[in-house]
Amino acid sequence: MSKDLLFEIGLEEVPARFIPNAIQQLKQRMTAWLDSSRIAYGAVEAYATPRRLAVLVKEVAEKQEDINEEVKGPSRKIALDEAGNWSKAALGFARSQGVDPEQFTFKELGGVEYIYATKSSIGVPTADVLSEGLLHILHAMTFPKFMRWASYDFKFVRPIRWLIALFGNDIVNLEIAGVKSGNVTRGHRFLGQDAVVASPADYVEVLRKQHVIVDIEERQTLIVKQIEALAAEKDWTIAVKDDLLEEVLYLVETPTVLFGGFDPAFLNIPKDVLITSMREHQRYFPVLDRTGELLPYFVTVRNGGSQSLEVIAKGNEKVLRARLSDAKFFYEEDQKLEIKDALSKLESIVFHEELGTVGDKVRRIRRIADALAEKLHVSSDTQESVSRAADICKFDLVTQMVYEFPELQGVMGEDYARKAGEKEEVARAVFEHYQPRYAGETVPSTNAGAIVSIADKIDTITGCFSIGIIPTGSQDPYALRRQAAGIVQILLDRKLSATLSDVFNIALDVHGNLGNMKRSADEIRKELHEFFGLRVKKLLSETLRYDVVDAVLAAGYDDVASVVNRGTALMTAVQTGEVFKATVESFNRVGNLAAKAVHKLVNTSEFTEQGEKTLYEAWSSAYESYSVALQEGDATRALALASSITPAVTAFFDSVMVMAEDDAVRNNRLALLAAIDSELKRFADFSKLVV
Repeated sequence: MSKDLLFEIGLEEVPARFIPNAIQQLKQRMTAWLDSSRIAYGAVEAYATPRRLAVLVKEVAEKQEDINEEVKGPSRKIALDEAGNWSKAALGFARSQGVDPEQFTFKELGGVEYIYATKSSIGVPTADVLSEGLLHILHAMTFPKFMRWASYDFKFVRPIRWLIALFGNDIVNLEIAGVKSGNVTRGHRFLGQDAVVASPADYVEVLRKQHVIVDIEERQTLIVKQIEALAAEKDWTIAVKDDLLEEVLYLVETPTVLFGGFDPAFLNIPKDVLITSMREHQRYFPVLDRTGELLPYFVTVRNGGSQSLEVIAKGNEKVLRARLSDAKFFYEEDQKLEIKDALSKLESIVFHEELGTVGDKVRRIRRIADALAEKLHVSSDTQESVSRAADICKFDLVTQMVYEFPELQGVMGEDYARKAGEKEEVARAVFEHYQPRYAGETVPSTNAGAIVSIADKIDTITGCFSIGIIPTGSQDPYALRRQAAGIVQILLDRKLSATLSDVFNIALDVHGNLGNMKRSADEIRKELHEFFGLRVKKLLSETLRYDVVDAVLAAGYDDVASVVNRGTALMTAVQTGEVFKATVESFNRVGNLAAKAVHKLVNTSEFTEQGEKTLYEAWSSAYESYSVALQEGDATRALALASSITPAVTAFFDSVMVMAEDDAVRNNRLALLAAIDSELKRFADFSKLVV
């Protein structure tokens, strides 16, 4: 027998950004409690609006499952002492399982006798444990921020105003923070009323009648369809950003899409400013024409029905007009500020108390960028652009527009730099030096932007490491992991001929010469190498098998492009199955014996067997081309050349006794294997492959 279970937590309006995690957490905690309580159940549905978190569990068993299990304990030899009495180990096992030692039985397993305890427990009715279980779930919920209310010690994301706890048609009695459970829910704050939920299966429809679309997917579908219909009617392109759509989804209970307009004169302000103002401050969706140009309209979602939409639209237009007027004022005022004056203001903004001001940071960026540009042998024009872009890359931080909209840093810098007469490459680099801001964003499109971006990011990382700020666990307040991943992506995508060590050394030299470091450069360099290694591993793991990743990383990852190329080539080879298996096995046989080598100097005059001569000739024939292919980044060709010696390796082990009695002969053969192995390990550690 089974019944449906409904648990609804009614709240004051919850911040939209908290809801996705909260509802997922409620669902997981409910299923985890049911599992641990040995209560069988069917499908689980989670629901959420700004005023409620709810979970509906179907076909919940009316009684816990009985248990009757056998648990293995210590062996008979350990369980009994010399006098045949139960030992401390046996008595401790009995206590841990809650059984009497006299209930032990002996069974043989693998030729050894062990004691076994049989645990039995009769399941109790589900209704008897639900109250305690639901209260446990409530107390276990976690949120980014908590609230206390009235005089209660209990804290939650927002004050709880009502509770529904139904098992079938029966109310599960519980109380928390002065609120008792019942079967009454609350409809839309203005359009609905309180309503009785007679049974869990009625929940969604009862709320629908009270103007609440509690099903998250249904609510999102309604919003998207209304937006698409409006776009088709007006021949618009409505820019729907996923994160804004999710936020709007958790701001409404009954969604109705409407549109409004604004004065076309505001279109003289950069598009990014207008879009940011609409999205970030007002939660509006911008409207574009077919060519991607911004139109003087916006789309928003109302929490209510379709009544008086014109009045609602005019109210939204009035609010937006004030926002855009502020943006227009900031934009015009910012253009009166000369770049040199903006740069002087950076001297009074603290970047970090131990790393100086933003002005100090800019000077470090300039030195790192100049050294990196020289290392990359860029043209004199690019070198000049790098220097100027590095000098002014942070000037827009003191503008009123960026103060109001921090997410526009770089965007406004590019616009203001261009209007101030800076070269196009310099203006573009001011914007691009922030890229990539997040995983998946494109890297800078210009060399100047790429170089200044690397300089900015490695300055922050090196500076933080030098004063002991290193990410641990989930703590990364300065986003150092993201910035390191950005450097790796730039080096790879822009095909820059700099290694990670080049970047580390340049940054360490700059910080060292300024006397900022509190720790030794060697210690910091080692930590940087390990830190970036994890970023490279994450990058490779997105497309390659774990063992392939481990194999190529073991051969080094200082050259990011090289390790990616080697990983891709090795993954392709591994997928051939048996064809490549023989090669891996032969390489591993070489590596196993190479570890015993005393030296790597091979003396061809010591060869006495044809097998060792053949192997030496095969490797000598492939070695030079193999090295060139590795150097040129042609990993596929390098692996093919290395694999070409497989028959010679097989013949060598079939016909040659490596561990000969003669010391000179044995050491020479081991030296041959060691020489080959050391070169193979420049490509990968093949012993890490699972074939």
